[in-house]
Amino acid sequence: MAKSSGKSGGVKGIGLLTIIFGIIFVVAGAGTWGAVTTNLGAEKITVSDDADYFAGQLVDTPWEAWVQADVIDQHALEIGGGKTYAELPQDDPNRDTVMTASFLRASLFTSVVAFGVALLVVGIGVILLFIGFALRKTGSRLAGIDGQAAAVTNPYPAPDPVVAPAAAAPVAAAAAAPTAPPVAPPQAPPVPPAPEPVAAPDPVVAPVPPAPEPVAAEPVVEKPVVEKPVVEKPVVDEPVAEKPAADDPVAEAPATTPLDGPADDAPASDAPPRTSHRAPTDEPPSSHSI
Repeated sequence: MAKSSGKSGGVKGIGLLTIIFGIIFVVAGAGTWGAVTTNLGAEKITVSDDADYFAGQLVDTPWEAWVQADVIDQHALEIGGGKTYAELPQDDPNRDTVMTASFLRASLFTSVVAFGVALLVVGIGVILLFIGFALRKTGSRLAGIDGQAAAVTNPYPAPDPVVAPAAAAPVAAAAAAPTAPPVAPPQAPPVPPAPEPVAAPDPVVAPVPPAPEPVAAEPVVEKPVVEKPVVEKPVVDEPVAEKPAADDPVAEAPATTPLDGPADDAPASDAPPRTSHRAPTDEPPSSHSI
């Protein structure tokens, strides 16, 4: 329905535009006709007395201008001896008169053409007006058809169903047939009552343990750092023992270790035991020790 309504509105809009253009054409053509008539009448040209039509009338219409141009052509041919302006020699004394007649005829024919153009424009405008009114009327009809289609919900209703007549049973057969007892319709089983809603038990809330008490932090006591005095040990200069000479019997005797024990066949020596000149381990070595 919306598509049809839009279509009818579009047709009416085109019709309106056509009417507007038709009015413009009619006004333009009529204005041109009036302007040519006014200017041509201002020249005060009258139709020649020897013309076949409109003799002695003022030239202000296309047909009067046509008749006058025809009369001028006849007079020009008589003056030129049956020759036109282009056919006359340049030294002919009648050549200027024929030339003026030719110019007058051209002007009158130009006015005739202007009248024709104005009449053509007016005719086109009238045709456009007719077309515009026709389109407007067609759009109105389309809108009416759309309205009727919207009012009717079902333009093609379904026909009423045709009931076929029941076949008549023979009377004798109906009388002989035993009548069956009426059968009671089955009863629906009783619907059990809906159970009562059971109340939901109260939610069990678990006890929340108390928050532990905050433990106070023990203050940290910084122990004073006691610097121990550094005691410098005195350096003791030891006497340097002189090495024995090469011929000393004590120096040549082999050294014995406590592990080997005393030799059985080594003679006992009365020399004193050899002492070590090394400094004790707990004291710093002396600069004079070897």
